[in-house]
Amino acid sequence: MFVFLTQSGETADIRQVLVKVKEQGYPTLTITNVPTSTLAREADYALNLHAGPEIAVASTKAYTAQVATTALVAKALGVAKGVADAAAWDIGHELTLVADTQQALVDQKDAVHDLAQGALATTRNAFYIGRGLDYYVALEAALKLKEISYVQAEGFAAGELKHGTIALIESGTPVIALISDPVTAAHTRANATEAAARGANVIRIATRSLAQTGDDLVIDDLNPALAPLALIVPCQLLAYYASLDREYDVDRPRNLAKSVTVE
Repeated sequence: MFVFLTQSGETADIRQVLVKVKEQGYPTLTITNVPTSTLAREADYALNLHAGPEIAVASTKAYTAQVATTALVAKALGVAKGVADAAAWDIGHELTLVADTQQALVDQKDAVHDLAQGALATTRNAFYIGRGLDYYVALEAALKLKEISYVQAEGFAAGELKHGTIALIESGTPVIALISDPVTAAHTRANATEAAARGANVIRIATRSLAQTGDDLVIDDLNPALAPLALIVPCQLLAYYASLDREYDVDRPRNLAKSVTVE
């Protein structure tokens, strides 16, 4: 089965893939925020994100809805295959904890604004680092920052930092370290320390059980598979305030469209 993730359900390149795999007889599922969209209609199955209309060009709530929905799909698949851990996973309860944590982070928006003013107000570039799932959050976080603030932002696997990327670190370069994985937390911290030793302005965002004195933002502990749902929120806020403080149009960044309907 091929699963297509698309907020709008109109992305031209994804539709081309859908057409090809249907020609070859594979089953298809579209997960989208627009149940009446082209990809929802043309796939064998469609799953609605129920995120509500997204007005801003840069996707935020649809992104988190996609992560939550794919977690629900993973549980359902595990249950269907008879996986005991999947059947025991109370994902409804854990997603409720995620929602509470997200709200708590939004309530700390002024603190995040202060971080953005201190690190991102005038910078021309910024880097996010993380390992495992934190790396994928870093990629999404960097995308949001570059989309709406026009800061040249990149997400890097923290383990690759010393394989060349660290050459980009200059005095004052913002480096946002994401730390939610207990297995790799110490390694990511070491990478953040390496960046700080070279003059980087390091922001550390960590879950509570992994937090240390001096961390800039602490997030409640969650199931590691769902931690990205909370970890992305302060990153979205950092991008929002970086754009707002530069007096850009946060909802309508230049050169971008909500749906990529051409190849």
